[in-house]
Amino acid sequence: MVHDQLDDTVPHETHGHEKLVRMANQIATFFLSQPENVRTNGVATHINKFWEPRMRRHLFEHLDAGGAGLLPLVIEASTLIRRPKETDGMGTGTKEGTAGGTSGR
Repeated sequence: MVHDQLDDTVPHETHGHEKLVRMANQIATFFLSQPENVRTNGVATHINKFWEPRMRRHLFEHLDAGGAGLLPLVIEASTLIRRPKETDGMGTGTKEGTAGGTSGR
């Protein structure tokens, strides 16, 4: 399959989130090799540390639509992942924690 083509076997609402699903599942797959008592927290901590708000927002959009394709460990960890505010990471030049990227003007 060419990357530009949509896979008709994937539900419509998941198109556009395939890469995030794959990335989240890769993180979960790594943590499956860790002791059971650190897996869920490990996945959530990694996503909270390294995913920008926009990526986390898209992950939650996918979860809210049913989370098709996500490993159970990702779904379990989602209760510990910070859900970004609607405006976090939107626009160009914005940083998490700033209001729309303005710098005191």
